Amino acid sequence: MAADLDRKTERDSDRQSEAIEVRLLLEGIYARYGYDLRGYADASMQRRVRAVLARMGLERISELQHRVLREPETFSYVLGSLAVCVTELFRDPEAYRLMRERVIPVLRTYPLLKIWLAGCASGEEAYSMAIVLMEEGLYERTQIYATDLNAEALERAKAGVYSSEAVRAFEDSYRRAGGTSDISRYCTAAYDGVAMVEALRRNILFFQHDLVSDHAFGEMNVIFCRNVFIYFGSELRVRVLGKLAESLRSGGYLCLGRSERIGRSHHEPAFEQLTPSEAIYRYTPDR
Repeated sequence: MAADLDRKTERDSDRQSEAIEVRLLLEGIYARYGYDLRGYADASMQRRVRAVLARMGLERISELQHRVLREPETFSYVLGSLAVCVTELFRDPEAYRLMRERVIPVLRTYPLLKIWLAGCASGEEAYSMAIVLMEEGLYERTQIYATDLNAEALERAKAGVYSSEAVRAFEDSYRRAGGTSDISRYCTAAYDGVAMVEALRRNILFFQHDLVSDHAFGEMNVIFCRNVFIYFGSELRVRVLGKLAESLRSGGYLCLGRSERIGRSHHEPAFEQLTPSEAIYRYTPDR
């Protein structure tokens, strides 16, 4: 019995040490890069860190921390593994319906459109927006820039291949988003799933971009940056919001995740929320 108690005590000590090391890793990421992953459940984050160690062939979290803090490319990979990437076709369909009702009529007044999807993950949001634009007759005059920090996620986005079960499951979201056709029209059988048709893909440019440190884009009509701010500390959120404002043309639109808001900063007066229920803002810096 004493031996069993000693083993249990040792396991408890190991778990406590691991929890401390994980917290130090997350604090280091926050201090070095501004990405705030500290709010995740401890057990969940510990599982993800262990999985990263296994994939990278490392034994100790301290080794991982050393590389993350000194190698931006390693940080990019680790961030993609630790952050929860939750996306789907027509996620939060009410936001897309609001786009159709309030934003699309304004976009019709422009001869050419530029849309930036910052943090596009595996691409479902880009294809969802492409479908909306196609159904509204605006796709042919639109260039979509879909960017993400995670190179692996971008490869999946470029491939545009998803499980057939997932696509069928999103039929209801598509309808609630104001869809006017059948979502199967935009897919074709491929491998063990379905691929987005080429007609949707031709005006989407996918490429790697660090929203925190890379350059801003200019004269965007619409920027999607949904469910990205939740990973940022308050200071970084203000800095990134400034970059997004710099990238929007006057009268353009910024779309955040449903639970996200602009927050208090010197940029706030320039953004007018279209409706309290959805985080879609019109940018009018001169008003």
